[in-house]
Amino acid sequence: MSNLITPHGTEEKLIPLLLEDVALEAETARARGLKSIRITSREASDLIMMGIGAFTPLTGFMTKADWQGVCDNLTMADGTFWPIPITLSTDDEDIKESDDIALVDDDTGTIIATMQVSEKYTIDKAHECKSVFTTTDEEHPGVAKVMEQGKYNLAGPVKVISESYYPEQFGDLYQRPAESRKIFEDLGWTRVAAFQTRNPMHRSHEYLAKIAVETMDGVYIHQLIGKLKEGDIPADVRVKAIDALVNNWFVKGSVVQGGYPMEMRYAGPREALLHAVFRQNYGCSHMIIGRDHAGVGDYYGPFDAQKIFNEIPEGALKCQNMNIDWTFHCYKCGGMASMRTCPHGKDDRLLLSGTMVRKTLSEGGDLPSEFSRPEIVAILQNYYQNLEEKVEVKLHGAATGDVK
Repeated sequence: MSNLITPHGTEEKLIPLLLEDVALEAETARARGLKSIRITSREASDLIMMGIGAFTPLTGFMTKADWQGVCDNLTMADGTFWPIPITLSTDDEDIKESDDIALVDDDTGTIIATMQVSEKYTIDKAHECKSVFTTTDEEHPGVAKVMEQGKYNLAGPVKVISESYYPEQFGDLYQRPAESRKIFEDLGWTRVAAFQTRNPMHRSHEYLAKIAVETMDGVYIHQLIGKLKEGDIPADVRVKAIDALVNNWFVKGSVVQGGYPMEMRYAGPREALLHAVFRQNYGCSHMIIGRDHAGVGDYYGPFDAQKIFNEIPEGALKCQNMNIDWTFHCYKCGGMASMRTCPHGKDDRLLLSGTMVRKTLSEGGDLPSEFSRPEIVAILQNYYQNLEEKVEVKLHGAATGDVK
């Protein structure tokens, strides 16, 4: 009997959709003979999340009633709490309801899954964007992807037959929920705080994780290893940087590292809720929510992702939010502090952000020791020095402290 938090959904058990052994061989062979459609990398990564049970209790792509309910009320048609639509789109006019189709990752050419189409429907894309991202501005990377979707959405149950390149490329870092749960159980952990990151960890991130180490059994540094937006630091570089941080600056046994294959939506508050949903499936009792969680640009307030947890129905999520205030290095305090612990003024504080790290290093600048550990700076400097094409990194209010 596990003492870990139970998975999301009424059945309270993981529902992985990835076939194994004889069933996998048979479905893989059948898929080659089916009509196929190309799917985006986001849709492929969502399929893999369903395959490994990270999106429990989903059994396929959402119906129109599910889509409408998630957009408007944060619940699917059956009442299950869910914060962001998980949908599949196509422009193929010939696909009909009841068709069996193969779903091919457009980036890799890999057949990821098969699907029985139960519904073919259209949506109001602007409504989804306004509900999920709070904006229809196509400069927002999440909005842009929704607006680029095909004319129709396809709903229906799926059978996942591939995890693409993730197991081979990322090895033990790539973890399925059943695997992280086994690790936590073997360590005797029951109170586990997830730390979400798509960036190498600077001193503020380190401070957040160590606050959680003080109050929890341990921290799960859970890295996104799916596709990022232009200008973000790629996963292989981030993995090296976080390895260096954990190995040199954390007590051994206080941290577990893992990676998951989802793509970022950059949906701020809604994405924070989604992060908590699948962290519950991974076995985490708490989710660290700091400043500008899953944000981009100035589309969200710095603590909107904390506030939204107070707006959802009681009991909708078992994974609890662990809110931590704005953190920074204070020269007068002589170390890391937060708005709740530091009595000094703005001029005494060095605000830290991943965006500032990327901008400074991409322009050939140096980072002060208060900003990032030297091992991490060396790894990131090497990455930026060897970039063939430079990417402009723009600062925004959440990165500089210039927010309302």
